[in-house]
Amino acid sequence: MRVLAGDIGGTKVLLQLAEFEHSECRVIAEQRFESAAYDGLLPLVREFLRTNADVVPDAACFGIAGPISDTPEGQIARVTNLPWIVESATFVKELRIPRVRLINDFQAIGYGIEMLPPQDLVALQAGAAQSQAPCAVVGAGTGLGQALLVWQSDHYEAVATEGGHVDFAPTDELQIELLHYLRERHGRVSYERVLSGPGIVNLYSFYISGGLPAAVDLLHAEDPAAAIAAAALQNSDAAAAAALDLFVKIYGAHAGNVGLSYLATGGVYIAGGIAPKILPALRDGSFTRAFADKGRMSALLAAIPVYVVTNERVGLLGAARAASRLI
Repeated sequence: MRVLAGDIGGTKVLLQLAEFEHSECRVIAEQRFESAAYDGLLPLVREFLRTNADVVPDAACFGIAGPISDTPEGQIARVTNLPWIVESATFVKELRIPRVRLINDFQAIGYGIEMLPPQDLVALQAGAAQSQAPCAVVGAGTGLGQALLVWQSDHYEAVATEGGHVDFAPTDELQIELLHYLRERHGRVSYERVLSGPGIVNLYSFYISGGLPAAVDLLHAEDPAAAIAAAALQNSDAAAAAALDLFVKIYGAHAGNVGLSYLATGGVYIAGGIAPKILPALRDGSFTRAFADKGRMSALLAAIPVYVVTNERVGLLGAARAASRLI
């Protein structure tokens, strides 16, 4: 069977045509698109399929950065960081694909975890994984995504969540100051306000407002979050270094909250676009210390394996796998 898979994010869209036979996947075609260059997903997919007109998909699955709603007519998704509305029924009708499924982007990443080779995972904490136990996926990028993995028969079923939008919970006096700073500017403060590309910019601005010196004007870079992270890793900007250090500690604490909430003794996977770019900072120990700093539950958290996913195509792999299960 042939499937169309998509990883739909606020910054980029990855599309793939693949062929499955006896659970083996062979990629036929794959292409990256810049999300902002299109006013919706349908014209983008049309362009991709025209380029590969000799391949007719039997099913399609799109992992979308946003909540999915079920209606009598089909599924509807509203992309969180784009003015796009995606309707499964439209793709069935307009593209003549008989089976179309919309899933959350981190649900797609969850399905993709099982397809990753060992070299696509970097261990932050070895732990001791419990076979067929729940797993969790957390990932900062344009936003902050999460998913729960639950064992079903012979594979993990991924469950979508919007846990990245829960209330930010500071763990020390500095983080309480940060909460006050962000509340003055945004009202309610979720973890996504801190743990995302815009979140890194918020942390940098917090330190600048407090008088910490900045070597250059990173806020006016083409990609401020990437510029701040790079300056921090090069230790060329005091405010950037402080922002990344705080980002890593909050990231670890929140990942620990997720591991504890889901009792994810099968492992916690750190995905998203930011983690692979800041690996040296994630591996210096502050992430895992914050992860396990849960009082009476610290020993439990210290036994949970924690991995960074370095394959940026993991969501695409998962969407393809999910599409293959539609028949």
